[in-house]
Amino acid sequence: QVQLVESGGGLVQAGESLRLSCAASRSISSFNVLAWYRQAPGKQRELVAKIPNRGLTNYHPSVKGRFTISRDNAKNTVYLQMHSLKPEDTGIYFCFGARPGGLGGYDYWGQGTQVTVSS
Repeated sequence: QVQLVESGGGLVQAGESLRLSCAASRSISSFNVLAWYRQAPGKQRELVAKIPNRGLTNYHPSVKGRFTISRDNAKNTVYLQMHSLKPEDTGIYFCFGARPGGLGGYDYWGQGTQVTVSS
């Protein structure tokens, strides 16, 4: 079993920055995909950014140019650097990881970290 633990959330004002971290309890080098999702109150969870083991990163259109996802395999950590935050970025941010194995692979979720952006 793999544990993903997010940190770095908080309350900020519009225009400010935050960096979220997601630490894994085991090596992430075997993970096909690492990603950040968010869920705003009353809304469905949506993909914010993902970074594959190989290939290009992918972003939700609303965060392109403001957010950057990165991974440090040596530290077993994935990051989400967020700049120019907007009130609509408010939500619970979840870390997600997927790795191959078994019949269909394994998916893991963190417990989430709250990001609140005030106007």
